[in-house]
Amino acid sequence: MYFAALLARTDDGWEASDTELDNVETLTDLADLARDRSVDDDTVLALIEQEDSWFAIVRVDGEDDPRVYVSDAAAASRSSYGAMLVDELTGRDEDDGELDSLDLDGTEDGEPEDDGDDSDGDADGPVRHGPLGDDALLADLGVSGKELQALDGDALSTIADVLGCTDVLEAVR
Repeated sequence: MYFAALLARTDDGWEASDTELDNVETLTDLADLARDRSVDDDTVLALIEQEDSWFAIVRVDGEDDPRVYVSDAAAASRSSYGAMLVDELTGRDEDDGELDSLDLDGTEDGEPEDDGDDSDGDADGPVRHGPLGDDALLADLGVSGKELQALDGDALSTIADVLGCTDVLEAVR
């Protein structure tokens, strides 16, 4: 099960809206969805979380390229939305067949075979455990890269606390 929300910065603070990612197949789709919620081309944060396994933040500032951070690349690569972001960050080929076994809700159809290898990878190489992407994407908003990397559990609530928008985020949970 995943949670996804968009936080759009406005002159009056942050506005949150939960969002369905059913029609999102690429980072470009997600960035376009975020831009649609933007007020005056201001910052929009797409927040994605799968249980307490991993979280991702996609920051869109106007027409600039989106900036992406994923808390645990290996865990995220096992869900369709996480894999989309990891593939974008690593340049992995999305058509390698690995996504075929994933449902759109981010869960796998069946249990993967355990071959004793802890790396999650394909012919293009393993996806490493740990953070991936731009850990400084929230630095100007009060969350340093080091702080972002240290987050676990309910990371999105911690981020919302720092941004001063806990109530608006919790209202869409």
